[in-house]
Amino acid sequence: MQAPSVLTSSSRKLQILLEMIKIEHTVFALPFAFMGALLGARGLPSASQAFYILLAMVGARSAAMAFNRLIDARVDAINPRTADRALPRGLISRRATIVFIAASSLLFWWAASRLNPLCRTLAPFALMVVFFYSYTKRFTWAAHFFLGAALGLAPLGGWIAVRGEVGLVPLVLGGAVLLWVAGFDILYSLQDEDFDRSAGLFSLPVRWGAVESLRIARGLHATAALGFFLCGWLAGLGWVYWGALGLTGGLLVWEHRLISPADLSRLQPAFFTLNGMIGLLLNLATLVSVWP
Repeated sequence: MQAPSVLTSSSRKLQILLEMIKIEHTVFALPFAFMGALLGARGLPSASQAFYILLAMVGARSAAMAFNRLIDARVDAINPRTADRALPRGLISRRATIVFIAASSLLFWWAASRLNPLCRTLAPFALMVVFFYSYTKRFTWAAHFFLGAALGLAPLGGWIAVRGEVGLVPLVLGGAVLLWVAGFDILYSLQDEDFDRSAGLFSLPVRWGAVESLRIARGLHATAALGFFLCGWLAGLGWVYWGALGLTGGLLVWEHRLISPADLSRLQPAFFTLNGMIGLLLNLATLVSVWP
């Protein structure tokens, strides 16, 4: 009877860990990784490339998110919005979280190594970037841009996975993703403005307030849309992509219309639903545009 009990306990811990890192939110970066791969291959990547890109992205994102939860556990415990998370509540141990981070990092490095030598060489540096983000809100209001840089590596990684080299197109796409992510992270951080200020944490809302932060987020999203346009133009994508880009612009406008400094009640739907749709929409349009 002991073996089934141990198996059940391990399964429960894994379930808690996956819930803690919001595994479903991989949707923010994964579509852009495959978008970079589609553009790099100018068609469909091979089945093995797609498989290892998927494993690498799941590994990197899982490691980064678990690391963020570990580093922020003490802060999360005193923030009313996050006090119910698994680590502050003691539902999962720090040791189990560290093991999960190590396993996820190893998965990322192994999958990257299976793609090509450049991916293997750059993998540790990519992990350094995504781990470093977790510390930035302790010393700079520009933390949003570090998160954007971490997710902006996804399309570049997808391109390198199939080409084995860096190119202008994925750099432009990565820059657009950086600005898009920084913009919606500013919106997300609005709900913690008062807590962050009292806890001595840094964010753009803490530095400049909600009204100015919303203006900056709008500017970042407008510039990101231009970046997505430039990427499509450089890659020679067709009318399907332009149509999807138009819908993307509409979703971004809608997102900002849902939120005001006086009413953040619709922030969660705006953050998760609309931004998740943007990545999927652009990825699907790119797939159709380069379909052989």
